[in-house]
Amino acid sequence: MATLELISEAERTLGPEALIREPEQLRTYECDGLTGYRVRPVLVVLPRSAHEVQEVVRLCNRLETPFVARGAGTGLSGGSVPVADGVVISLARMNRILEIDLASARVVVEPGVTNLDITRAVAADGFFYAPDPSSQQVCTIGGNVAENAGGAHCLKHGFTVNHVTGLEVVLPDGSMVELGGQSGEQDGYDLLGAFIGSEGTIGIATKITLRVLRAPQLVQTLLAGFDSIDAAGASVSDVISGGILASAMEIMDRLTLEATEAAVNAGYPDVQAILIVELDGPREQVEDDMARVERICRTHGAGEIRIASDEHERALFWKGRKAAFAAVGRISPDYYVQDGVVPRTRLSAVLREIGALSERHGLRVGNVFHAGDGNLHPLVLYDRRIEGEPERAEELAREILVACVEAGGSLTGEHGIGTDKACSMPLMFGEADLETMQRLRRAFDPRGLANPGKVFPTPRLCGEVPGPYREHPLEKAGLAERL
Repeated sequence: MATLELISEAERTLGPEALIREPEQLRTYECDGLTGYRVRPVLVVLPRSAHEVQEVVRLCNRLETPFVARGAGTGLSGGSVPVADGVVISLARMNRILEIDLASARVVVEPGVTNLDITRAVAADGFFYAPDPSSQQVCTIGGNVAENAGGAHCLKHGFTVNHVTGLEVVLPDGSMVELGGQSGEQDGYDLLGAFIGSEGTIGIATKITLRVLRAPQLVQTLLAGFDSIDAAGASVSDVISGGILASAMEIMDRLTLEATEAAVNAGYPDVQAILIVELDGPREQVEDDMARVERICRTHGAGEIRIASDEHERALFWKGRKAAFAAVGRISPDYYVQDGVVPRTRLSAVLREIGALSERHGLRVGNVFHAGDGNLHPLVLYDRRIEGEPERAEELAREILVACVEAGGSLTGEHGIGTDKACSMPLMFGEADLETMQRLRRAFDPRGLANPGKVFPTPRLCGEVPGPYREHPLEKAGLAERL
């Protein structure tokens, strides 16, 4: 009965053209980029305005119906997987750039605007939007805010949280609030910071004020080929310890290079690993620093070094890197993208551990990662048609997280916790930590309607957690039964 009332009221409020309810159409919304988790929602709604978002959330609150906000569905942690008896609120139609104020270096957008469209809108005036996830052509700003997305250039310029100055937010009871503003300054608690990266669990952003940056005087991009991934990693450490602030430092191993060459023919050298280093800033500084980077790479045995001679060659360097995740589909029918962080000084050790785990589980792992800030993206390759391989892939991916945390790192750098890593949260956080996080969430969403089942471990999701998690103090304390 509640479902019929929900559909009837949503249709009356938004109109029938804004509803998706046929089973075959709902399949499109069953999962995000992590396809291993699939749930079909009762209803998908496509509001065109903040007011319509408010009306839908108020309806869900009144009928105690869970809801999940969704952008382009490019997330890789199961963060926008629907709830079986719930509603998906797709923000795809809210895709307008509302204001461009270059005198203040600010742009105001709706959540459905794609990441790359921000830079396209201001590039002619000599500005750019710095956060650049690999999916930037299709991923939306609303999703970037939910996950605190990063990208290759976050090493110098920071993550989404460093570029959002204000938000208009619909809270889970349907009320609307303003967080931050044009300047980003606010009195009291840092609610803006609390919201960014909260993965849709405390509300829905309906208007976003972003900071854009002036384009640098010079950008130079270097590609170096190495006989080992350790040598590439050692070059990264020396560049950073030498006081050189690169805007991006990316490493790809041989397996990933094979996939990207097959997909986009970027012209990468035939080596065990490549390192891409990009510098930007005043011309004299960039040229001096790039000469130092080249010397460091040669010291560590780089057999081939190229510095992009023009924008076309620079774009080709990055084309392969940006296409890496999708390109793996050329060499494996299925793959699992992991996302963990380790201290830069432990990169080599953790990569060796990943290699050992790969051999132990009998599955190939490709490594592509933001080397400058230690954000690893191991790609676990498997075939779902082979009995037991999906389970082995999932276990291998979880053991990679264990290795990251034991090395002094964390569970995620930019993809979020979502459904995928909720059961791994006890690796990093104790009972008091998780309860504090839950208290913050309940302050915004006491009924637990906003994106339920994400981020935090629950008995339904985690059950008896296998492997290295079984003896964790959280399970012993019984906290999972109380969450």
